[in-house]
Amino acid sequence: MSDLDALRALMEADRWIDRVRSRRDRLPEQAELATVEDELRSLVAALAEARAAQSPVRAAYEDAQRESDRLRAREAELATALGASTAHPRELAALQNEVSHVREALGAAEDRELELLLEVEPLDDTVRAIRERAQPAAERREALRPAIAVLQASLDDELAALRASRVALADAVSAALLARYDDALVRAGVSGASQVVEGRCDGCRLRLSPLDLDRWKAQGAATFLACPTCGRLLLP
Repeated sequence: MSDLDALRALMEADRWIDRVRSRRDRLPEQAELATVEDELRSLVAALAEARAAQSPVRAAYEDAQRESDRLRAREAELATALGASTAHPRELAALQNEVSHVREALGAAEDRELELLLEVEPLDDTVRAIRERAQPAAERREALRPAIAVLQASLDDELAALRASRVALADAVSAALLARYDDALVRAGVSGASQVVEGRCDGCRLRLSPLDLDRWKAQGAATFLACPTCGRLLLP
């Protein structure tokens, strides 16, 4: 295999490795996961805000419920006591007076309970709606995470195989030329060589000056001029 063929094979191998590495790091599923996680973070913040508004109203509503229940129970106790009472008229009057006060307090408590219910219901609905919106996003996140892991593992295996194959391709390039190639690879990235296509280096995409293009065309078979812009070895 000539140096040109060996260098071109190594260049293509490095370009393919870069494509697979880019695929691994830029999976569509990763972009979707980032979007889903942004949505969930927004919903978590909205839920915290909704709960902060809901919590004191719900606590007050539940207190009002307990107070109404307590007064209803006391009213029932007094009604039973009055129904079975053989007490002195003064004691009966006291019981009836307490019943009147309890019923008055119960009426006020039930009014307060209803008032708070009307306040808490829309707050409960807001919390419920946010949770309902978050559920499919959370389920999608849990589906995406293992899917991404499987895809990345597959691409990692492909990268390992490509890198193993690259070793043999690099061995086919002469030591001096490989040193130049590797130096250009470190500086330019992706690959250490590029092709000249319609007067442009297809690595940096920039057009060669007429003088550089003439020098490249006149170079010897084993010269391999470097691109004056990116430093990659220029191949025909």
